[in-house]
Amino acid sequence: MSSSEQAIFANGCFWGTEHMFRKHFGNKGLLDAKVGYIGGSAEDPSYKQVCTGQTGHAEALKVTFDPSKVSFAELVEFHYRMHDPTQVDGQGPDRGTQYRSGIFTTSPEQAEIAKKVTAEVKEAHFKDQTIATVIQPAGKWWDAEDYHQQCEFTSHAVHDSAPRIS
Repeated sequence: MSSSEQAIFANGCFWGTEHMFRKHFGNKGLLDAKVGYIGGSAEDPSYKQVCTGQTGHAEALKVTFDPSKVSFAELVEFHYRMHDPTQVDGQGPDRGTQYRSGIFTTSPEQAEIAKKVTAEVKEAHFKDQTIATVIQPAGKWWDAEDYHQQCEFTSHAVHDSAPRIS
């Protein structure tokens, strides 16, 4: 049996993030994906609470992956390809700290890899710009409500969550 790891990314609305990770890595090492909230102070926050911007949480995606099929570095690089990491506290029309760009690491090794890939992305694509993506230890994760899970694959999606590829 192969081992698994988890990675947590925030890059705007979590519906689009989940959709793109499932679409791209569905048969390439992605074992599971859950949308939820991370990086805030409220206990067990609701979507409505997070949307106020007052809880400090980011909408995020937690992926479980098989590192023998896809590396954490590949996931980080993909994270950067699907949004504009120079935008502070938002993506496209979605504004607020809950839409910030972040990589929430689950180990010191992930933190090191995230910093290395971020530096490579900056050098290659954003040389004269500041990367707003925060890299920090994961902390407490809260799953979003059931109706948000796999939302792009149900009738619940109610707004344009197309990826913001720069």
